[in-house]
Amino acid sequence: MSEPMRVQLWGAVGTVTGSRTIVEADGRRVLVDCGLFQGYKQLRLRNRAPFAVDPHSIDAVVLTHAHLDHSGYLPALVRDGFHGPVFCTPATAELLGLLLPDSGYLLEEEARFAQRKRYSKHEKPTPLYTVADAERALESVVARPFDTEIDLGAGHAGVDVTCRFVSAGHILGAAQARITSHGRTVHFSGDLGRDDDPLMRPPAPLEPADLVIAESTYGDRLHPEADPETELGEAISRVTARGGVVIIPAFAVGRAQALLLLLARLRRRNAISAVPIFLNSPMAVDATALYRARPDEHRIDELDYSEMYSTATLVSSVDDSKLLNLRGGPMIIISASGMLTGGRVLHHIAAYGDDPRNAILLTGYQAPGTRGGALVAGADELRIFGRDVPIRAEVVQLQSMSAHADADGILRWLAPGVRAGMRVALNHGEPGSADALRLRIERELGVDVIVAEQGQTLEV
Repeated sequence: MSEPMRVQLWGAVGTVTGSRTIVEADGRRVLVDCGLFQGYKQLRLRNRAPFAVDPHSIDAVVLTHAHLDHSGYLPALVRDGFHGPVFCTPATAELLGLLLPDSGYLLEEEARFAQRKRYSKHEKPTPLYTVADAERALESVVARPFDTEIDLGAGHAGVDVTCRFVSAGHILGAAQARITSHGRTVHFSGDLGRDDDPLMRPPAPLEPADLVIAESTYGDRLHPEADPETELGEAISRVTARGGVVIIPAFAVGRAQALLLLLARLRRRNAISAVPIFLNSPMAVDATALYRARPDEHRIDELDYSEMYSTATLVSSVDDSKLLNLRGGPMIIISASGMLTGGRVLHHIAAYGDDPRNAILLTGYQAPGTRGGALVAGADELRIFGRDVPIRAEVVQLQSMSAHADADGILRWLAPGVRAGMRVALNHGEPGSADALRLRIERELGVDVIVAEQGQTLEV
């Protein structure tokens, strides 16, 4: 009789960031996702703590997608001793080549700025990792296509531990991951996209599994029925009509492309005025180019794609980015990061946030403890670069633009895979959303569900 598979939950538990789960099967140790904790300081401090297990002891890493809350700790893991392969889809591999070095650069820049402006508690602030660490981690990345069996190595009994990626929607390259050993399967949802996403195709429905680790980001709510194109257009028209600047914080991968798509369509039908639109994120510009090469993963046709590029002025240089802060409205600026945790968008908030003619449009989930989360909670000032910036601009949260499945969407995804004996563990959600989803799954699908706890071990 083979030993059971053991699943240890070390991240995205009671929160939506820091996805890290260890699967032990027949002596093999596989880490599924290797994300950064974001938001509250007590969560971010976990990024500085020793990893849950010795990095040398991990045989392989499997990444569901490229967003930093799922991939951003990888440079630190490799620096600290992990030397195995990192498996992901081809599009995720390409996006990692953009995201990880950029993350290292921003971490280095933040440390340098904190030392220069003397707003750090530490005499010499150090980054969590560097660009060099990120480049080194990329050398371990191994791309594998969807729906192909990936050999993660043979265990003690000589039986291979395998993985298979299944489409998750959400962003380019995003996958569900199925880890199998001795005929038993643990299925990771990753971040599930929406059936009606304007940009990405819907996630593949769940296949039968023994244990499902499912996200619960929007487990306690339904997305509004509002059309995202209409909602975005109305907000922009209101602000630009009064001569204001519209600042849209956006993840460089996924959200920036969805915004460009919707803005192009609004312009095409003259639903918004011809005010200048700026995409101030070199990484978003590069990521947008990757979408053209993978039409099978998204819904963008050639007309939409061409108009996406022509609608916005693409800002690359730092000098051009600074000039936007002197330009004034009316105009629209799309810039990273999506939850205001860093990046060029902070300079725009500092420049325009105190003017009530302007607006900050939040287009996705804002984790508690982030600046975006503070704005959702009604904050009238934000701490940016060591000083308090007053916020008098209008703050608008566009609920219709989330790239995550809501509670109904998660249940629709789960239902086809339900079978006798299957268990579900919910992670990647705040406690309220995870518990609300637990209750619905138990009542409507009759499945044994738990809300995951930090450090918990489950056996399969």
